[in-house]
Amino acid sequence: MELLRLGPIGSETPAVRVPGGVVYDLTPLTRDIDGPFLEGGGIQRVRDALDAGTLAPLGGADSLRVGAPIARPGAVLCIGQNYAAHAAESGAAPPSTPILFFTHPNTVVGAFDDVLIPPGAEKVDWEVELAIVIGRRTSYLASPDEALAHIAGFAVANDVSERAYQREHSGGQWSKGKSCATFTPLGPVLVPADEVADVQALRIWSRVNGEKRQDSSTADMIFPVAYLVWHLSQYLVLEAGDVVNTGTPEGVAMSGNFPYLAAGDVVELGIESLGQQRQELAPTPAL
Repeated sequence: MELLRLGPIGSETPAVRVPGGVVYDLTPLTRDIDGPFLEGGGIQRVRDALDAGTLAPLGGADSLRVGAPIARPGAVLCIGQNYAAHAAESGAAPPSTPILFFTHPNTVVGAFDDVLIPPGAEKVDWEVELAIVIGRRTSYLASPDEALAHIAGFAVANDVSERAYQREHSGGQWSKGKSCATFTPLGPVLVPADEVADVQALRIWSRVNGEKRQDSSTADMIFPVAYLVWHLSQYLVLEAGDVVNTGTPEGVAMSGNFPYLAAGDVVELGIESLGQQRQELAPTPAL
């Protein structure tokens, strides 16, 4: 099954799509798909309701905007240079320990929403990433073997970056280049962790204006999913609904092999078993 949120910004309806494509309304079970829902056993409650046949189809689901599949994440944590080839194209050696930076949670938008170019920005870049959504409070795990029990599911993310902000204006920390409005398209769906056969064997790809940019596998991560969640838990408390972006493969504009994004460009990206996104680049509207 796939969890999703459908409808206008700020008024999304929680929903579930089952094999065969039928979308059911989850409002009898929850007001939203968020941290409390996940921590309160929400995924199992959805399964139980589907088995019992107590959910009604969501009328007009195919015509509704697709929002981010998790509402109001408390944090968006990002791992830098987690694919060796991407580290190399960035001019860096592969890291010996995970590189952590933060993105403002209000950057999270739907998978098909426009990405807005900041005023005057000239180095807007794409980064397809596997996103982990945390399912319960996570702190000081004893080993990576404990990590999967703390993961609610997985989604596609585009960790959009403004490279001048990230590298030239940063003062040594990357968050300035990652936190502009609309810079974290997420979804379209949240797939429960136990329904992904092998999260470390998924094709991950991106295109710009129909041309291939990235094409890799999550098998090429330097630090795999379970290790990342365990590692982060040694330094901070992860809460249900938090999002962890796990790094991007090679093939971004910062490599110098492709132009940066401009208004009117279309970015498509996806991960096997998790769906795909499409965004058009647009100027930030004048105030």
